[in-house]
Amino acid sequence: MELNRLFSDDIMSRRPLVLAGPCSAESEAQVLEAARALAAAGVKIFRAGVWKPRTKPGGFEGIGSPALSWLAKVKAETGMLIATEVANERHTREALDAGVDVLWIGARTSANPFAVQEIADVLAALPQERRDSLAVLVKNPVNPDLELWIGAMERINGAGIRRIGAIHRGFSAYGKHIYRNPPKWRIPIELHRRIPELPIICDPSHIGGKRELIASLSQQALDMNFDGLIVECHCHPDSALSDSAQQITPDVLAYILETLVIPSEASSTESLGLLRKQIDRLDDDLLELLAKRMRVARDIGRYKKEHNMPVLQPGRYNDLMQKRVDAAVQLDLNADFIKNVLASIHEESVRQQLELQ
Repeated sequence: MELNRLFSDDIMSRRPLVLAGPCSAESEAQVLEAARALAAAGVKIFRAGVWKPRTKPGGFEGIGSPALSWLAKVKAETGMLIATEVANERHTREALDAGVDVLWIGARTSANPFAVQEIADVLAALPQERRDSLAVLVKNPVNPDLELWIGAMERINGAGIRRIGAIHRGFSAYGKHIYRNPPKWRIPIELHRRIPELPIICDPSHIGGKRELIASLSQQALDMNFDGLIVECHCHPDSALSDSAQQITPDVLAYILETLVIPSEASSTESLGLLRKQIDRLDDDLLELLAKRMRVARDIGRYKKEHNMPVLQPGRYNDLMQKRVDAAVQLDLNADFIKNVLASIHEESVRQQLELQ
């Protein structure tokens, strides 16, 4: 994928690149209040959702087209670039007509090749000058499918757009997790390996789902050499009409940006610090999986109690142990190490089941 600079040298010289603004454009006053505060904090790109895809009907789905004029006022008054999400042909045409500088394609849309191609066809029909100046960011699909993510960006690239970036917003998952959308950092890391010149922007708001996680997630992204952040900011986040729990005020964003540690440009993605960060993330995954396993073990314990079955069933344990060890050896893991790990897990599962008897 042959890419030009995502934005001007003036904006790209500020690392991290920051896009900020409310989840939804709720009113002209709300949009302008947030934009003025963010401009004062040095943010150069204002983001706000005009059309908001909701998981279930009945929620606030955005003001729609009338909100585009509010973004145009932000651009005229503050000089900021303006960004919004598009999900179909109509959204794209209206956003372009309103002078939007940055389009982003959301996680639900990037998972749909038909929708992405519909957007790409609109972009392909633009004059060359407009295609050269427009930036398009593509969020990862809701599921961890790297090929689908790359495919969406290739469609936009095929439309003649060269200012393309990826937004990592985490991936949907069933059950309880530390994060709203677990980041699965190995996927954007592999994306960077596959397309080294592609700018990758982290969305800590959607990954974390809680405002108190934004600072740490932002630092983790920079430690992994991400190029920027897209953060949801609202002057009165508790009263926001959508995603109130994950929005922060412009003042808090300014503080976070001041306290972020920017790694040296010379640092390698294979540095010890980066590798340790990967270990930390994998440890989080392991803890979540162990917690899930113990919940299932307790469910099994309840079933055994209800059906008057013994907790310990040695025949099944021995059979499973051998199968797991054989599978581990195929993954280049040490057999004795895996036996010890599995024995400890089994012992804890039995202990928890006995407590239910």
